[in-house]
Amino acid sequence: MHGISVLGSTGSIGRQTLSVAERLGLRVCALTANKNIALLEEQVRKFKPAIAAVYNVGFAQDFAVRVRDCDVRVVSGMDGLIEAARTRDADTVVTAVVGMVGLYPTLAAIGQGKRIALVNKEPLVCAGELVMKSAKEHGAEIIPVDSEHSAAFQCLLGENWNSVKKLILTASGGPFRGMSHDQLQGVTPGMALRHPNWSMGRKISVDSATLMNKGLEVIEAVHLFGIPPEKISVVVHPESIIHSMIEFIDNSLTAQLSQPDMRLPIQFALTYPHRKPSAVKELDLTTLGALTFEEPDYDAFPCLRLAIETAGIHGTVCSVLNGANEAAVKLFLRGEIGFYDIFESVKAALDNIENITNPSIDDIIEAGEDAKRFVNNAKNTYMMKG
Repeated sequence: MHGISVLGSTGSIGRQTLSVAERLGLRVCALTANKNIALLEEQVRKFKPAIAAVYNVGFAQDFAVRVRDCDVRVVSGMDGLIEAARTRDADTVVTAVVGMVGLYPTLAAIGQGKRIALVNKEPLVCAGELVMKSAKEHGAEIIPVDSEHSAAFQCLLGENWNSVKKLILTASGGPFRGMSHDQLQGVTPGMALRHPNWSMGRKISVDSATLMNKGLEVIEAVHLFGIPPEKISVVVHPESIIHSMIEFIDNSLTAQLSQPDMRLPIQFALTYPHRKPSAVKELDLTTLGALTFEEPDYDAFPCLRLAIETAGIHGTVCSVLNGANEAAVKLFLRGEIGFYDIFESVKAALDNIENITNPSIDDIIEAGEDAKRFVNNAKNTYMMKG
């Protein structure tokens, strides 16, 4: 029975990972959370990990008191996340945290030659070249959990890369599919959070509504698969049954189909190269009905175009894109800016922050922080125009 560490165990993907791990009989060696110490306590008592990390140092002491009767070592802050990622007992680390907080723990796990079940997209979006280089040097496996990248990974198994013509990422279209630029002017955070197919966290739900999430997935795919952005395309597929496709040079297509249920790519990352029976509902093709496909509307969803334009640029530009988007989404969720102000703020950050073409890890992190500061400081200048 192999062991796993789950970074971000109290989030949506973290909770589903523990459900899958329990069903597979996997040993849970480490759990981490940010502030939700009540749920983390429940998880510690149920799964009995050796390490529990609370990233928010202010909550760690209270958590340690709550679990003092448990045989668990409580650690905190970034050092705690890194320790949870490095623990010897775990051969797989599920990186289900949100944001650049996952970069150092991911690199720490890679440095130990562990398998990374990659959920946290920011390390590849912002520092993909460095992360993939480190994985190669240390013999670490990176198995994507994001449904689209997991699908592409599965479609490419056993294939010769010289025969690949195009990687096609599917997008549900989010809650605003089919709406025009004018119709989207007044949408609210509550409307943006109502995704038609997937249950996700607030930030990722907004990214899905703007289609920035799909643009970030293009950037991630560039690094994960070593494929140039011009060989990646996006197609809107509202049913979310086909998760990605590979087009080959003979114009044939291979696709991965399943119910839109994150437990399936989670399980595949944990059991690869083997497959196991899962709790995911069987896909009944006879009752499925039509599968439809559309071109993305780049006018209504300019964040997608903006992200794709940065995908092939070396340096800190993608970290700026990511940091600016993160800050703008927070402002939108607080009702301080409008829907299209997210795009305007990210574009302004890209236009005003210099790209460092051969960055260090510190440069990449600082670029993202600069972008957040820029968006927060400039919101009244670049946004709130209406």
